[in-house]
Amino acid sequence: MYRKIRSVDIVIPVYNEEECLRRNIGILRDYLKEVATFSWKIIIADNASTDSTSRIGQELGSLYEGVEYLRVPAKGRGLALRTAFMRSESDIVSYMDVDISTNLSYFKLLVEGIACGFDIATGTRLMQGSRVKREIGREVISRTYNLMIKCLFFTKFSDAQCGFKAVRTDIAKKMIPLIENNNWFFDTELLLLAEYHKYRIFEVPVEWVEDLKTKVHIAKTVIEDILGLLRMRLTIREKVSGVSPEDAAKTR
Repeated sequence: MYRKIRSVDIVIPVYNEEECLRRNIGILRDYLKEVATFSWKIIIADNASTDSTSRIGQELGSLYEGVEYLRVPAKGRGLALRTAFMRSESDIVSYMDVDISTNLSYFKLLVEGIACGFDIATGTRLMQGSRVKREIGREVISRTYNLMIKCLFFTKFSDAQCGFKAVRTDIAKKMIPLIENNNWFFDTELLLLAEYHKYRIFEVPVEWVEDLKTKVHIAKTVIEDILGLLRMRLTIREKVSGVSPEDAAKTR
C-alpha cells in the first residue's frame, strides 16, 4: 500500500542555540526546497531559551516562507516536541536535532517509509549500513542503553535515542497523551509505546556525526533514561491494556 504524502512538519527543538540556529535552519531549508515532493514547514520549537535564540527564531519565521517560530514557555525537549506535534495539521510530523548530526539526505527515507505503509520511521546508528563518528565513551553508553531496552522489553527496534524520526500525525496524537516524559526519554517512550501498540516501525540506517559542542548533560540524561525504563517496565502494560491489536490496525 502506498500512501500519498501531501505535507510534512519538521520540528527542530532548541534551547539556547543562537550560535548555529540561523546557519542550520538555512541548510535544512535549502535541502527541502531542492528535494521535497511534498509541502513542508520547519517549526523552531524554542523551549524557554534565555539567549538570542528567541529573537533569531522569530526573525527566521518572519523572513522565510515555510519557517515558523513556536515559543514553549518551559524547558524540556520532549515538551517542545509534544507541543508542536499536537498542533500539527500535516500528514506527517517529524523532528531532528538543530545540530543536523544526521546527514539530511536520509530524511526522504523517513518520509518514504511512512508513504509505503509504516506508522513510524526512525533513524538508527546501530544497523548495518549506518556510518557513525562519535567518541568511544558515548558509543559504549548508547549500545549499553539499547541493550538494556531489548533485555527489559524484547523490542525489535535497534536505536531508541536517534533524534531523527517521523510519525503519522494521527498516530502521534494518539500516542503523545500516553507519554509522561518531557525531556530526553521522550524518544524512547514514544518507540516503546508504539511497538506495544503494534504500530509498524521502519528503521533507516543513517550517516551520523557527533556534535562535540552538544549541550546534553550525559550523566543527568543517563539517570533520567534508566529511571524512565524502570517506570515503563512497571506501567507499559497498563498503558496499552485498553487497545487491542485490532484497534491499532484500524488507524493504519
